Amino acid sequence: MAQWMTGEVIENHAWNNELFSLRVRVPKPFEFIAGQFVRLGLHTEEQRIQRAYSLVNGPDDPILDFLVNRVHDGDFSPRLHDLRAGQSIEVSQPPSGFFTLNEVPEGESLWLIATGTGIGPYLSMLTTTIPYERFARIHLIHAVRYEADLAYQQQILDWVAAHPGQLHYQPVVSREDATGALRGRIPSLIVDGKLEAALGDELNENAQVMLCGNPDMIRDAKQVLADKGLPKNLRRKPGNVTVEHYW
Repeated sequence: MAQWMTGEVIENHAWNNELFSLRVRVPKPFEFIAGQFVRLGLHTEEQRIQRAYSLVNGPDDPILDFLVNRVHDGDFSPRLHDLRAGQSIEVSQPPSGFFTLNEVPEGESLWLIATGTGIGPYLSMLTTTIPYERFARIHLIHAVRYEADLAYQQQILDWVAAHPGQLHYQPVVSREDATGALRGRIPSLIVDGKLEAALGDELNENAQVMLCGNPDMIRDAKQVLADKGLPKNLRRKPGNVTVEHYW
């Protein structure tokens, strides 16, 4: 059964009007595996309201980091959007989830494909040494609607510079043209070969793919990857595609 601890908001960083990073200090060390999630909770007059969010920070970082998109008609994210430094928030423990690299079989390349806030678990993974030790080539693909939704750009570019020739970053923007970004949806970019061409690599039997984000993207991407001979990864039957349904 989940336990709750009270954390303090250190920063609420706005990437744009709707997308923000909530950074929280908790009173004791918080152990987790990169890729896992917790629940954040706030008390109303009647009850605690809560929702699951992946940890964006690395396991060695004492400040917990959560990437959140405000849903205007939602019960919870607008409340998070309004939090400011010094205010309290509850964090569940222990962390949960199996969307972690120790669930991913061996391969030559690792494709980390996300839409929106689904990039969070990958950022946590990339703070660790694990992906760089296990895979010769790592491709981080982040698909968003607008260029302003491409969060953590400088951190990602710093990692790319620190791992030349090994870590590659490919933004995808669906609703406007953006410098350096592909335009369109992930499944279509896989079908027409544009994603592979942009990254100079092949989605073949030596590739391991992780999908996190919009369920429509995951459903369609799983199908086009299966058509390319990359089946879903299951514990009872290892494959090439590991999935996290992010909402």
